[in-house]
Amino acid sequence: MFLLVAFAAILLVTFGVVTLMTGATRQQKIVERRVAGLVANSAEGGPITPQVQLLLKAEPSGNYSFLNTLLQDFALPRAIQAKIIQADMEATALSVLLSSLALAAAGFFIAYLWVAMPAVEIVAAAALSYAPYGFISFKAARRLKKFNDGLADSIDMMSRALQAGHSMTASINVIAEQGAEPVRSEFSEVFKQQNFGLPIRDAMGQMLERVPSQDLRVLVTAILVQKETGGNLVEILNRTAHTIRERLRIHGEIRTHTAQGRMTGYILCALPIVMLVVINFLNPGYSKVLIDTPTGHMISYIGIGLLITGGLIIRHIINGIEV
Repeated sequence: MFLLVAFAAILLVTFGVVTLMTGATRQQKIVERRVAGLVANSAEGGPITPQVQLLLKAEPSGNYSFLNTLLQDFALPRAIQAKIIQADMEATALSVLLSSLALAAAGFFIAYLWVAMPAVEIVAAAALSYAPYGFISFKAARRLKKFNDGLADSIDMMSRALQAGHSMTASINVIAEQGAEPVRSEFSEVFKQQNFGLPIRDAMGQMLERVPSQDLRVLVTAILVQKETGGNLVEILNRTAHTIRERLRIHGEIRTHTAQGRMTGYILCALPIVMLVVINFLNPGYSKVLIDTPTGHMISYIGIGLLITGGLIIRHIINGIEV
């Protein structure tokens, strides 16, 4: 009973701190009212200049900017913020860290209530603490894949616009208007930055920071080199699109040929856990020796470590093939 009360108290304190840290300040409320007035004016048909549109752009700076500024001095919060930008999510490094701490405390106490094994408690806390960053990484990877899938068609669109006599800026605007997401939104950002006077080199460099795609890096390098040295940009874009399509085709073939290896890895990693659950269900108390004795604890630690190591090795072998 005491552990339940302590666990509930820690959760309440954690979420209370999160609520206080993310609450809007008086100055922010004033800014929100002014922005709401601008948005209401646009909804009623009032004109919005490009400068006002830039002001209305949402920046994930979060609340308590002094803490966010303090966290920028450390590598981990910067890496988290970069991953948030790549995933195109409304979050901050501070909120992700606080969520990870709260989930780590919850996982530790839940494991402590069920299994009195320090290794299990630590693993549960570590797994739940990784959940927010893992979700952001998953969203970023999925967005990157969609970007790579639509980049070749967007390059063809740019090439046709250049052949029709449009300038480089106008061809970028064509992608911003007619491309597929998320390519359209990224090139739209480049077009807006150019309109506000940012050089194309800097605008595309910032796009590379938001989208860490090797295919996009090839495209940006080709455009910048052609801008400095000259040449037939249409032919360069056509060859770049062909190269990207061939790379995607080869990558798909590799994933097809390695599907059996991936499935084998999943089965080998899940088989010990599934068999342990099934055997204990058919014969309750079968694995009691692993929980109640020091020798069983050591065997469990070694087994968990070997299981994780084997899974990582299989994953490295399968994903280590570069195209």
